[in-house]
Amino acid sequence: MRICVFLSAADLDERYTRPAREFGRLIGKGGHTLVWGGSDVGLMKVVADGAQEAGGRLLGVSVDFLAAKARAGAHEMVVAKDLAERKRLLLENADAVVVMVGGTGTLDEATEILELKKHGHTDKPVVLLNTAGFYDGLKEQFRRMEDEGFLPRPLTDLVFFAEEPVGALAYLEESQGVE
Repeated sequence: MRICVFLSAADLDERYTRPAREFGRLIGKGGHTLVWGGSDVGLMKVVADGAQEAGGRLLGVSVDFLAAKARAGAHEMVVAKDLAERKRLLLENADAVVVMVGGTGTLDEATEILELKKHGHTDKPVVLLNTAGFYDGLKEQFRRMEDEGFLPRPLTDLVFFAEEPVGALAYLEESQGVE
């Protein structure tokens, strides 16, 4: 399975790096491919290190203005002309999506895939990995959107919230029929 991971390129403390490293290792051990923003810095580096060390394949999609930070050892690296093309290529090259901790860019990527899914333009499973309760507020906001009629589909049809990496991967493998 090709798993797109949206996450921060920032250097963060262990409560965020541990789950990123663990999820990368699970991708590799499962024989999956990590599809990610291609950067060799911050959490993006951590998840790629974990996947590669465990035997996973790396497919990076960088962008022109960040190409200098692209991971040299990736199996495949595509450089997009802008962020919109990058998002499109990331999603086109993935069978599933996991949203990990991040800032505005990660939130933008998350809402785009959920919007596509809401309108039936994709059926890819989406997991929000709620590391250290990072997305508790967003989860509550989504529930409010659902309760007040802003979502035409049940929230559970759009996104699965996982508290730990192992739960995220288990959900993806089950939804894709991987044993």
